Amino acid sequence: MNELEKLTGMVLKQAPIGEFDKRLVLLTREHGKVTVFAKGARRQNSPLLAPTNPFVFGVFFCFRGRDSFRLSQVEAKEYFRELSMDLELAMYGFYFLEFADYYTRENNDESEMLKLLYGAMKALIRGKQDKRLIRYTFELKAMVLNGEYPEVFACTGCGKKEGLFAFSLRDNGFLCETCAKGRGRRVKTSTVYTFQYIVSSPVGKVFAFDVTEEILQEIQWIMEGFRKKWIDHAFHSLQMLETGENS
Repeated sequence: MNELEKLTGMVLKQAPIGEFDKRLVLLTREHGKVTVFAKGARRQNSPLLAPTNPFVFGVFFCFRGRDSFRLSQVEAKEYFRELSMDLELAMYGFYFLEFADYYTRENNDESEMLKLLYGAMKALIRGKQDKRLIRYTFELKAMVLNGEYPEVFACTGCGKKEGLFAFSLRDNGFLCETCAKGRGRRVKTSTVYTFQYIVSSPVGKVFAFDVTEEILQEIQWIMEGFRKKWIDHAFHSLQMLETGENS
């Protein structure tokens, strides 16, 4: 018989299988994204019922199969129940789960993405930052971890590092005042610094700042434009989230 493996991770999504079972997708520290089957997890008296729901973070004890794992037990560390008690928080949380699911792969080192996802959930619950800022910080840092993000430290036209003046979606980054003539949109210096901070900071520190509404609006314009340009995917949870934000 295969040995029991310990997987530290978070439930990204679940789906019913048959009458009483669940199919889970976990983001784990050890194996990246994995598929796990939880037998009997939909039974009302099952010890696997609660810890196999989305958002749950913990240690999952599994037997490895050829293409998936079979769940034996769970030591849940965080349920993030606060998210399920607030509709808006839940919509943000589900969007983060779907975004992480899109960006991660099986048998890949996704430990930093797991740490980012966990930090984003914690930031939502703390409530010290604007939820929109948490969202754009999460999106940008996830892009950084995936290796595709805008140039934020030098002008994309001439390479100059000082006096970044505008952002150009066409040029995928910031421009100095000279290169920005005829293209790009002017932004505040604080917006440039915010992007540089998110890109360069360790994952554990990216949710430790705040900005004014004016700066947040500029971040929103850049991130929404960059995401639409580079991510060819329709996030169902994002459609629901943006409907809620605009209502």
